[in-house]
Formats: sequence, structure tokens, C-alpha cells
Amino acid sequence: MDPARKRRIRMVIALSCAVLLVGALAYTSFSAASTAVEPSQLLASTNPGESYQLTGKVVDGSVVRAREEIRFRVRDRTNKKSVAVRYVGAVPDPFREGREVIITVRSAGAGAPPHSFIGEKDTLITKCPSKFKESGPAAPASDAKKS
Repeated sequence: MDPARKRRIRMVIALSCAVLLVGALAYTSFSAASTAVEPSQLLASTNPGESYQLTGKVVDGSVVRAREEIRFRVRDRTNKKSVAVRYVGAVPDPFREGREVIITVRSAGAGAPPHSFIGEKDTLITKCPSKFKESGPAAPASDAKKS
């Protein structure tokens, strides 16, 4: 077999494998991604047994810690609708009332209070508030002291 033809065949096989690997990577990346939903969206359409990424703010006065479990409510950023969450797992240090969180939840099922969800272990993420908040106009620089 001609060496030039051998190189061409190897190149075609290598490029075909690369294209297949890139396609498989893109497929798994997009099929594994899920969008985060707010409590009002979660209340509107929840299917038993399915997991959802819940995002929102922890309701002030709702955090109750009991041994390894933590219970709290998550509300929409703009709306006042909220859902109860029961969670067991690692709790990030910045977790507190009023902070935004993302947590993977599933419906608590029959026998549980309505609008209550169970957080999957070690899925609680706390979004820290921005250090760079918009503020009013900058204060004028102070004049040098007069003698």
C-alpha cells in the first residue's frame, strides 16, 4: 500500500473519531443540564419523582436546625410564593436567611405538608451577594484643611 494513502486513511479515521468524541461530549453536556426554577414555577408544575433545581431566597425567620437536618422556606426573588425544604447534608458557611440559594429538590410526596420538598444531599449552594452594588452618586472629595 502506498504510504501517502496510508497517511490519508489514518487522518480520516483520526478526524472521524475526534468528531464523534466532540459530538458525544456536547450531547452529554446539554442533556445533563437543567434549568433552575423558582418556587412559583415549581408549584405550577411538579411531577412526583422528578428532581428540580430550585432557586430563590431563604425566607427570613424560616430556618430551623435540628441535629443533622435543616428546614427552611425558599421564596421567589420578586413574588411572595414560597416552598418548604427539608435538607440533610453539607451546609455552606454563607447560608443564612435572606441569601439566594440553589438546591436540587424533589416532592416530599403523600403524607407530607403541601408545597414541601426534600433537598437532595449535598446539593445546597449559596449565592453570595455581589460586592459591587449600585450606589448613589459618589461623595465629593473633601477639601484640604484650612489653617
